[in-house]
Amino acid sequence: MRIYRKSLEVVSSVVRMSRIVQEQDGDLARQMRRACISVPLNLQEGLYSQGGNRVARFHTAMGSARETMACLDVCVAAAYLKQIEVVEDLDRVDHVIGALWKLSRKQSPR
Repeated sequence: MRIYRKSLEVVSSVVRMSRIVQEQDGDLARQMRRACISVPLNLQEGLYSQGGNRVARFHTAMGSARETMACLDVCVAAAYLKQIEVVEDLDRVDHVIGALWKLSRKQSPR
């Protein structure tokens, strides 16, 4: 599934950036890692769930993706990272959120 691979690209990039942030703010760096890692984990769980559990996992993944975006925004606002360093990841996460939204609206296979 392409969206799963895209979410793993986000993990790779955000975890790399979290190492830079770690030097300034360890709590934020840990939060970044937890949030971005939650996205592919909940996405995969949702793909193999049914009914309400399926929708709940996709919504959890969307929440974590939004949290990842917020972490990146905070990093820029706090001057830990530059906007140019996060813009591609913000676009990737936005794409992931859109796909998760669509998946959450589909009926689970029976």
